[in-house]
Amino acid sequence: MQYRINPKNGDTLSILGYGCMRFSKTGGVITNQKKTEEELLYAYENGVNYFDTAYIYPGSEAALGKFIAKIDRSKIFIATKLPHSQCRKKEDFEKIFSEQLSRLGTDYIDYYLIHMLSDTETFERLNKIGFAKWAAEKKSAGKIRNLGFSYHGSSSEFKKIIDCFDFDFCQIQFNYMDETTQAGSEGLFYAAEKGLPVIIMEPLRGGKLSRLSGSSAKIIESAEPKRSASEWALRWIWNYPQVTVVLSGMNDIEQVKENVRVASEAKENELSESQLEMFREIKEEINRETKIQCTGCAYCMPCPHGVDIPSCFAAYNRCYTDGYLSGFISYIMTTSLKESKSIASKCVSCGLCEKKCPQHLLIRENLQEVSSVLEGVMYKTSSFVGNVFLKKRIR
Repeated sequence: MQYRINPKNGDTLSILGYGCMRFSKTGGVITNQKKTEEELLYAYENGVNYFDTAYIYPGSEAALGKFIAKIDRSKIFIATKLPHSQCRKKEDFEKIFSEQLSRLGTDYIDYYLIHMLSDTETFERLNKIGFAKWAAEKKSAGKIRNLGFSYHGSSSEFKKIIDCFDFDFCQIQFNYMDETTQAGSEGLFYAAEKGLPVIIMEPLRGGKLSRLSGSSAKIIESAEPKRSASEWALRWIWNYPQVTVVLSGMNDIEQVKENVRVASEAKENELSESQLEMFREIKEEINRETKIQCTGCAYCMPCPHGVDIPSCFAAYNRCYTDGYLSGFISYIMTTSLKESKSIASKCVSCGLCEKKCPQHLLIRENLQEVSSVLEGVMYKTSSFVGNVFLKKRIR
């Protein structure tokens, strides 16, 4: 494992961090604790020392806390996040923070973030109800070691947030598809110039950059040296010396092993011009093939009307990357073969999802397109037959 130094406080951080949003689930709800701990332990024993979770990740803080109880707490850095949308008074900060400490089984947080801070107005609202004073008290008491924020938005607004407060670190979405979108390389350079460590999330865009298909997959297959799509994507990020930690949402032991290996080998400024050109070609192909730029983060969920938005978009995109039949089957399997359907046409255009989407997608408009493409005559027939079969099996 390689490490980079936090320029703000001197912490030695593993360049690979463990993103805890996508822990494996049992029945889609409860974290598969045994499997998760095996994966966490391998990462920990091979040098990963930065673990990132959040209050709103279902079961994540508690699952991580159970693991932390079995290792040396002093050897790791825990990052978790405050959901600002749930804070209406100063007491809310304390209530949520205390619950987080309890879930994690610790009495301090190394890296505490305001979750999805999108603009300075939101930060000003938090300060009006006492956030800055509360955070300063926690830092003084050693309960919060570093205060930062995670961000999805434009580079211009990102710079404003950096300049509005003396933050200790920041976290941005960054990968070769988002080099010039969201905070992008412009935001990365700006934060680094200000002396802030930059934590990277969504390095594989929710796993999409590890599952390339069509022309983009052929480009990777012909590249030298032979590497997986995931390895190439991670090396692209570690090529930037301004990056401190790259978070990966690992939920398979082979993923952990591969990422740990790459994190022991990747170097800054190692990619050649021809290799960088390869990424530009892949980006062009992915943009051409992908219709909806959804990362599958599920921040838009739950939908109050029962639409499984990420699954709808994944199936729709698959129609164009893997062929219509493949996307159609995926749509049936993920949204229709259950007692309560979660199809796109259940959308009533309330707009709640769009307010929470980090990618700022036009979700309502996109769901209408999904419905028109995937819910025709063939869908109605297949859905009816499939549900009849499912009910027979249940009986």
